[in-house]
Amino acid sequence: MADKIVTENLTPLVVPALLDDDARTRIAALAVRQTKANGVLMKAITFVGGQVEDGLKVLPRPVRNQLNDVTRQALRRSYDLAALSRSGFGKRFGSDQAHRVIGTMSGAIGGFGGLPTALAELPVATTLIFRAVLHVAAQYGEDPESDVTRMECLAVFGSGGPGPKDDGVDTAFIGARISLSGAAVNTLISRIAPKFAAVLSQKLAAQTVPVLGAVAGAGTNYAFVNYYVALAHVHFGLRQLARDYGDAAVLDEFHRVLLASRLPQT
Repeated sequence: MADKIVTENLTPLVVPALLDDDARTRIAALAVRQTKANGVLMKAITFVGGQVEDGLKVLPRPVRNQLNDVTRQALRRSYDLAALSRSGFGKRFGSDQAHRVIGTMSGAIGGFGGLPTALAELPVATTLIFRAVLHVAAQYGEDPESDVTRMECLAVFGSGGPGPKDDGVDTAFIGARISLSGAAVNTLISRIAPKFAAVLSQKLAAQTVPVLGAVAGAGTNYAFVNYYVALAHVHFGLRQLARDYGDAAVLDEFHRVLLASRLPQT
């Protein structure tokens, strides 16, 4: 009788489905999307930013340190505000294209006054990107109002940055069970902020010249929204597949496709 009671109280084991051809096709498409995320425009911005970035190194250390502080504060503010901005009037601006347009306008305004206004505009750009990532999450069945989804959006900001050393989506987050405490949010932001700040430094480098920085600001914001939206599609697309087929099988296939695409073709 005891054995029967124990058996009846066990949680049924859900065995993930085996990967089928459709799942493999979807995984391959996500791998291609990650590979293409660092497109021609982003590479051009990386090149231009790299040329000007040496100029940032001559600035006083407090100014360089300010970028890390602003990035942490911007990520925290984005985490708190992005979901709220989707309600009411904000519902009219929910598409990827709308975020690109708003981001482009914001970057142009921020770059018009050179470095000071570019620094001031960083929180706005970060929130726009976060909001765009949250919109993608909702497309893949995630609840945009939940803390879990917003934590996963933060993880997208910890993905690879533009440039030849880009490592794309950090798949360690896909199957991770992230704590939802306030301390966990701050810890995740502290982990992600330096990497995202390094990405933003290229944006600032291209915006250091007043007036001309407006053009650079518009272009970089457009490119950054495109870049992180693409990574969001990969991140949340993999999460959606993992819910049906299991983390291990999905990520193993994703890494296999990525590796195969980097091998010499014979």
